[in-house]
Amino acid sequence: QVQLVESGGGLVQAGGSLTLSCAASGSIVSINAMGWFRQAPGKQREFVAGISSGGSTNYADSVKGRFTISRDNAKNTVYLQMNSLKPEDTAVYYCAADSIWVSVDNTDYWGQGTQVTVSS
Repeated sequence: QVQLVESGGGLVQAGGSLTLSCAASGSIVSINAMGWFRQAPGKQREFVAGISSGGSTNYADSVKGRFTISRDNAKNTVYLQMNSLKPEDTAVYYCAADSIWVSVDNTDYWGQGTQVTVSS
């Protein structure tokens, strides 16, 4: 089993920045990919960004150029730097980890979520 604990959410004004962190513990040797998803009220959970153990990254079109995912394998931690935040970025953000890659429908482990609220 792998446990994921997110931190760093909060309230920020539009145009501001936040950094989310997710620390993994447990059977971390089984983990290849880590990533971030989000779910706004009344909407389905959606992919935000993912990163492999080797550092390959992928982003949703809606966050490209504004968000940056990074990973510290020594600390078993993944980060999401969010810049130029918009009200539509408001959601609960979830950390995810998987032995292959992260996706909404096929991911082994999820964190409990952290709220990000962007005011206009």
